[in-house]
Amino acid sequence: MPETAPRILYCHCQYAQVVPKEVKAAVLRRLCESGAAFDAVADLCEMAARRDPALQQLAASGAVKIAACFPRAVKGLFHQCDADLAADRTEVLNMRTLTADEICARLAAPDIFANLPVKNVQLPTAPENGNVQP
Repeated sequence: MPETAPRILYCHCQYAQVVPKEVKAAVLRRLCESGAAFDAVADLCEMAARRDPALQQLAASGAVKIAACFPRAVKGLFHQCDADLAADRTEVLNMRTLTADEICARLAAPDIFANLPVKNVQLPTAPENGNVQP
């Protein structure tokens, strides 16, 4: 049985704003232009604070590449929601320290664009006004 391509998750880091705006914008633009399937969320920290069940769904879906911030912090967010990411099937790309070119090159690895099925779980985003509902 063929392995499914890793899911791509992009975090916009809306609330903490620790990722440089130009890196976030370039990564998101290039993901959109690539035609690759990906999930985008407003803020993983906010989702973890709400213990959003979508994080468990994502962790259970198999291999994943996450464009966010510090890998240890991202893995900790998932862990606090009882949604541990598989160490051998997860790659967290740090948009604080890597360039948009480096991140996009890693996301564009051949395994992402293979003609294999990719599960699609709808992940919620935060409201435009920034107010989070409990």
